[in-house]
Amino acid sequence: MLNAVWADELDEAGTAEVRALLLAARETDGSPEVTADGPLPSEFGGGAQLLARSDGELVGYAHLDTAGDAFGRQVAELIVRPDRRRRGFATSMVQALVERAGVAEPRDGLRVWSHGDHPGAARLAERAGFSRARELLVMQVAAEGADWPEPSLPPGVSLRTFEPGRDEEAVAAVNARAFDWHPEQGSLTAADIRDAESWFDPAGFFLAEDSSGRLLGFHWTKVHPPNPYRFGGAPVGEVYVVGVDPAAQGGGLGKALTVAGLRFLRDAGLGQVILYVEGDNAPAVAVYQRLGFTRYEVDVQYAR
Repeated sequence: MLNAVWADELDEAGTAEVRALLLAARETDGSPEVTADGPLPSEFGGGAQLLARSDGELVGYAHLDTAGDAFGRQVAELIVRPDRRRRGFATSMVQALVERAGVAEPRDGLRVWSHGDHPGAARLAERAGFSRARELLVMQVAAEGADWPEPSLPPGVSLRTFEPGRDEEAVAAVNARAFDWHPEQGSLTAADIRDAESWFDPAGFFLAEDSSGRLLGFHWTKVHPPNPYRFGGAPVGEVYVVGVDPAAQGGGLGKALTVAGLRFLRDAGLGQVILYVEGDNAPAVAVYQRLGFTRYEVDVQYAR
């Protein structure tokens, strides 16, 4: 019998239980990016936490982002311990998520992630009345030896790198305009950027400005530590965010910013570079394919 209990936050013992479950899932699934100590991944912060136990053992965990995405849709992560799967636990947990989210009709809005597009998740979603609503592609390219040319900037545009304490507000403003359609990225604030400054390298954060110093776009790169279960166990670079002000789009600035970041990651010694892109964003996917990126995997959001 499954005993599923909701909590608004995890105590020390609960955090340790959840961490052990997430680490076990990472060995099988390659994700989430959880460490042996320190805080849990940000996608499990705040909101409501579902702890599902069988015979006293934590066999499943779900996180419900009750604040919702940029469009007010509640978003959930659900993970069953690999050695306890295919026993009906996930079905019970999905029902608990639906009840907690207060979803009676599709228009109410609840979305659940399936990282890696697992066939079992697809079957579970169909049985629970969810439909495939979003695909987030993970693409990769070999960086070592890649012959990416110098970025070709539009006339009157120059590149510089990010300066902490100076550029947060301008980047947040351009990001909001560039991603007003995006369920997560569009909500980035200057405070979020300041909070991230503890881990990113300003030398890999490129800003494009016009002759008056107005910010037109940016490319924020990221470096992931080695994950023994993904990408061959080596550190990887990421095209984390490329944002171009809508008023400056269409002139090749996005490609130029992307190339600037790729060259930085290559010269930093990263053997691979990854990125995430919406599966239905055909123009962006085409640009990345021309730069050598190929599809690695896909994350899916199911909607109810």
